[in-house]
Amino acid sequence: MSAPADAATPAPKVLVERRGHVLVVTLNRPQARNAVDQDVCLLVGDAVEQAEHDPGIRALVLTGAGDAAFSAGADLKAIARGERILPEGKEHWSFAGFVNHVTSKPTIAAVNGAALGGGTELALSCDLVVASETATFGLPEVMRGLIAAAGGAFRLMAQLPPKVAMHALLTGVPLSAEEALRWGLVNQVVAAGTALDRALELADRIAANAPLAVQASKRIAYGIEDGTRPDEARLWALTEREMAAVATSEDAKEGPRAFAEKRAPEWQAR
Repeated sequence: MSAPADAATPAPKVLVERRGHVLVVTLNRPQARNAVDQDVCLLVGDAVEQAEHDPGIRALVLTGAGDAAFSAGADLKAIARGERILPEGKEHWSFAGFVNHVTSKPTIAAVNGAALGGGTELALSCDLVVASETATFGLPEVMRGLIAAAGGAFRLMAQLPPKVAMHALLTGVPLSAEEALRWGLVNQVVAAGTALDRALELADRIAANAPLAVQASKRIAYGIEDGTRPDEARLWALTEREMAAVATSEDAKEGPRAFAEKRAPEWQAR
């Protein structure tokens, strides 16, 4: 018997589904722990644009397929192949087409597993976070000779008590879901397998309110003007300068190399 005609057709890397007034965006690469490549950036970014310009959409929920990972961050295999992660001409959206893609529509992360590196930066970019009890959050970049360059360094400081944020940022040690709840990084911790359902309930509660008032409230809260957040502009510029210097260092090469070779890195501070 011959295989179905679509058997070799790859699954979409991002699923976009409208549920009433809510747009659900799912990173759909569970075999890669929902890692982000250029295709994911474009597809997520387009979904944010759709939400922003459709008056019928009143909230956006971002999640990852499967239970193991919300997102493991950037697709290191794609980077190793020399592929771009940020699509040309869309760099201003930043990581995953999301972290610096300002929208007036409320955004909710449904974190169903590990959110590390870029995964945590995605959660930090959302207005609200619902986390599975199995979720973890962390910025382990310093353990690899890199920095959290998708807004993680300054947003972690803004959203956690300074000493808690600095511990996580400088050690790379992740936070459990309960720790994240204790320090205000997430809004709810729910039973495993229910994060998306609970996030949708929250989105529906928001969508029941007057949409123009909700969107104006968000813009005021963040100081959003002309689709940007002026309060973060200086920090994004600083991040880009620091990342440019760190990314070309010997330590930035040593970190991934040591990880691949399963040994402790030998830092040279150069």
